[in-house]
Parts: sequence; structure tokens; C-alpha cells
Amino acid sequence: MGALTHESLVEYLLEEAHEVAETIEAGRGDAELQAELGDVLLQVVLHARLAQERRAFDLDDVVRGLTAKMIRRNPHVFRPDGTLQDSFPATVEEIVLKWDAVKRSEKLLHSAKPHPGDALNGVPGALPALARAQKLLDRAERAGLTPAGAPAGTESATGVPAVDLPGTEQELGELLFGIAAAARAKGLDAERALRGAARRFQDLHARPPAP
Repeated sequence: MGALTHESLVEYLLEEAHEVAETIEAGRGDAELQAELGDVLLQVVLHARLAQERRAFDLDDVVRGLTAKMIRRNPHVFRPDGTLQDSFPATVEEIVLKWDAVKRSEKLLHSAKPHPGDALNGVPGALPALARAQKLLDRAERAGLTPAGAPAGTESATGVPAVDLPGTEQELGELLFGIAAAARAKGLDAERALRGAARRFQDLHARPPAP
């Protein structure tokens, strides 16, 4: 086996993260979840160790950075010194609004004129297509780029075509599986097709190029 690198470890990080998700969704119990989370943590430790050998950062730096970000982005929970606030927002909606407000203020440091489409930046391209599409739609709704709730309007206006869906996740799963099967039968790549649709949606709402 060759020397470990950040690049060579990426596939294992993704694999371990998917195994955590599968363990949770399959309801395999706390003991297996604990073990799978440990596997993910090992990947974090390995990446931090490689960075430490390059004298870039170490695991302590990762933890300190995470702690600072959590305090900064959750002023409804923490005071600037890291102690807990005396009271908390009453609803999840208030929490999301405060979170988004902090993220927008951070982006102002890098952009004098923020654009609504900037909210779609930072969604990892390596996500599975369906997860990425849902993440983009969630960001777009919170930024006011698409209507809340079920898609509405025309594709030309929002980039989201209106689709009638079944009422349960089980029925939705069967529908998606059927679409994948039909795409395969026609020689089409459903994953690539959805990645393309998500990319076009993001491009539609992107910041226009400077004149």
C-alpha cells in the first residue's frame, strides 16, 4: 500500500459516512452506530495527522476551529465567550433565521454586494445527485429564490418544474426506483441526468457576470 494522502483517503471517508447513514436508517442499534461513528472519526484523525506532518494544522486546531464556528454561528445558544445564553428561540424557524443571518454577515466580509444566488454556493459537488438537488432547493427556498413548500410556477421562472408526487416516502421511493429502472432500460444515466439538472438550476440563479 502506498503512502496515505488526503486524496487517497477520500473514498474511505465517503464510504464510512454512507455506512453511518445506512446504520441509522436501518435501525441497527446504538452499538453498531457507535462503531460506525468511530470509523468516521478515525478518518478525521488520519486527515488531521497528515496535515500535522505538513505542519499545516493538527486535530486540536480542527476542534478549536469547529468550536469557534459553532459559537459564532449560534448566537441564540452561546454568548461570545462560549457560555450558554439564558434563553433560546422558541421555534426552529427563528433558529434557522438567526443561523442564516450570521452566515450572510460572514459572506459580507468577502463580497461588498451579496447576491441571492450566493446562497447556493458551497453545496459539495461530490454529494449524490439527489442529496445535492435537495440541498440546493433547501438553500434556494431559504434565500427566497423558489417558493416555499411544493414547487410552484414555471421552470423558466424558478428552474423547478412542477411535479405531482405520491403521498408517502415509500411510494416516492418506488417512483424514484422506477425512474432509475426506466432510465437504465433506455441507456440513460439517471445520476448524471440529475447532476446536470441541479447544475442548470444553480447556474440559473448564479450571480451574473460583471459587465
